[in-house]
Amino acid sequence: MESSELYHVKQQFFLGAYKTLIDLTLPDPSSPDYIPTLLYQARAHIASDDPSAAISLIPEDEENVAVKAVAALARYVAASADEDKDTALEALRDLLVEIEGDDAEGSDKDKALVRVIAGTAFARAGEIEEALDALGSETEDLEAVAVLVHIYLSINRPDLARREFERAKHWAEDDLLLQLIECNIGLATGKDAYANPQSFYTEQLGNPSLSSPHILTARGVTRILRNEFSAARSDLEEAMQQKNDDAEALAAYTIAVSLAPQQKGEADELFVRLQSEYPTHPLVTDLAAKASLFDEFAAKFDVPPIAAAA
Repeated sequence: MESSELYHVKQQFFLGAYKTLIDLTLPDPSSPDYIPTLLYQARAHIASDDPSAAISLIPEDEENVAVKAVAALARYVAASADEDKDTALEALRDLLVEIEGDDAEGSDKDKALVRVIAGTAFARAGEIEEALDALGSETEDLEAVAVLVHIYLSINRPDLARREFERAKHWAEDDLLLQLIECNIGLATGKDAYANPQSFYTEQLGNPSLSSPHILTARGVTRILRNEFSAARSDLEEAMQQKNDDAEALAAYTIAVSLAPQQKGEADELFVRLQSEYPTHPLVTDLAAKASLFDEFAAKFDVPPIAAAA
């Protein structure tokens, strides 16, 4: 059974309070909480787009399979060359084989985390089938279910995401991660006018010990979907104050502003900033693709001559 300290660390990670985890003092290496806390802290660095910090945090001589998996994920995210990315993915494939044997160093939880990390990396690489195989269709690890749900939603299969959630309810405790999974499905499907995500995020933000720009951004997005644009802007402005390099908050704020016709000039300026600072953000690349497609079709369209008056 995990300690209360580790339980709190896990909750902070799931709620996106990454700075809190990054600033945390690690337990003594002899403590049973040391490896799990180290892994959450390293993953917080990766989630904060600082994989180099995660790499420097992880001991090079550590043989625990979960530690090696998180290090491989950090190297994948940090890599700019395709060759380096492929090397990191291959290391994860080797770990998936290793955990099937009897001599792998690590607990059952560590082995389950290897699958979560591998599935995450494969999904980021666009290897969806490989990610699903790594996670396992009958998994009873709730983190794996969360990643499965995310993948299914990303490929527009909310029916499969809902199926995984309903399956998990039969064996998982009604904990925070299960509620987060339900919120993600609710955001994707619009069930009950997004009431469940709205109430969940508001409840979490009422926790005085939590400081999470991620949850503020999530509630801001929910409020955009509910046409509560003024409240959404307030949440997103606060999120950007807490983390001024948050691409998701900036993208959501740009959308919230663009939905107010009288603020078109500000929206254009925000999009230029998003385009400049985060050129690979999905909002930027999707809009560029649609603009290119429009120009392609427009070039093929011949405007018929104006009919002369009889």
